[in-house]
This record gives sequence, C-alpha cells and structure tokens, in this order.
Amino acid sequence: MKRTLLFTAMVLAGFIGRTQQPNTLTKKERKEGWKLLFDGHTTKGWHTYLRDTVGAKWQVQNDALIFDPSQPAAGGGDIVTNDSYENYELRLEWKISKGGNSGIIFDVQEDPKYGATYLTGPEMQVLDNIDASDNKKQNHLAGCLYDMAGDSTVSKPKPVGEWNEVRLIQNKGHLSFWLNGIKTYDGQIGSDEWNNMVANSKFKNKSFSDFAKVAKGKIALQQHPGSSQWRNIKILLL
Repeated sequence: MKRTLLFTAMVLAGFIGRTQQPNTLTKKERKEGWKLLFDGHTTKGWHTYLRDTVGAKWQVQNDALIFDPSQPAAGGGDIVTNDSYENYELRLEWKISKGGNSGIIFDVQEDPKYGATYLTGPEMQVLDNIDASDNKKQNHLAGCLYDMAGDSTVSKPKPVGEWNEVRLIQNKGHLSFWLNGIKTYDGQIGSDEWNNMVANSKFKNKSFSDFAKVAKGKIALQQHPGSSQWRNIKILLL
C-alpha cells in the first residue's frame, strides 16, 4: 500500500512539474509559428493608443497584464499592439473584476483623426455578465461581437476571478470567436449579413463612418470600468 501511494505521489508530482507556465509557448506551438504578444514581465510590444508608451494604469503583476483603475487618471487609455495584423488566430485569457467591463478590439486603424480604437475596430466583449452595468443587451454580453451579434445562449463566461479562454480567428475578413470553447460568432466582414448588423447597431452613426472598413489593423485591450487582467496572449499568422 505504501509503495502504491508513493508511486501515485510521484506521478502527480511529475504531472504538476509539466504544467505549462503562463506566457510561454510549447515546442509544438513554436514549431507551428505561434508568437507571444505578452512576455509576462513587461509591456514590450504595446503602447497606449496614439501615444508612444504604455500608461501607468497598465501594470504587469503576477504574470498578468493588468488594467488598474486606481492609478492616476493620466495613465489610462486603451493599449494597442505595435504591429498590425491581417490574417491570424489570436488566443488569450482574461479575468475581470466584479462589475467590470473591457474588450478586445481589432482591425484598429491608429490615426489621430480617430480619437478612439472603437471608431474603426470591431470588438469581442469582455464583461462580468452578472454585475456590470452594460449587461442589458444580449449582444453586449461576454464573448459577443459587441452590439452586433451574440446572446446568452453562447455567452458563458466563468465566475468573476477566474480565467476565461478566448480564440479569435480572422482570415480574409472571415471572423470566428470562441469563449471557453463555445463559438460565439462566425461571419464575414463586409457581407450583406454584416452590413445589416452594422445598420442595426450603434456603429451606423456618422462618427463610425470608417468602422470595420479594413480587415487589418492593430489589436487593442480596452480601458473600461473595473479592473481587467490578461495573460497567455499569443498569435499565429495565417
């Protein structure tokens, strides 16, 4: 019996030892061509939208990139990747505070004539579905194509304080979203279906005249009410 218990403990110890560390790539991922967009230690590769550096509200702590609203107001703003991306698969994990709200905005055209990332880029919503104030519309729930598509049948975020897994694929304008393994959206930018969704959303307004016009751009993590945390941000070019 003692030998059986010892063997079991050794197996468990070996399994734990093989658990992948956050913000690292496996040999398989490196061979496939995946690249980390967050190294777990610095904000290298990112900057605040329309600025050269990352604001003080964005901190790196405990292997996570954290938006901390308690920091000075001047240190805020959405952060964007230094590089632009067109055809890719993006994977990441996010965690939100109670009542928190954020988003993954992509195809962002960084230009001073656009005062915010969301004027040009669509968004995959990040939200505490239970306590966030922006939980009234079905297509505003976590994992949805913000204000355009999705509802509670596909929005299944984990409880506040737990990590959620995202897959976002854009290939020749075709978008697919997954949240925790559940597909939350699939469609083509610029299609009749897409244009109809835009026409029935906030993005029909004049201020969004260049919204989602280019299926290529920078990827942004959004400043919004509450604290958000991000890790294991990686990309595969297609």
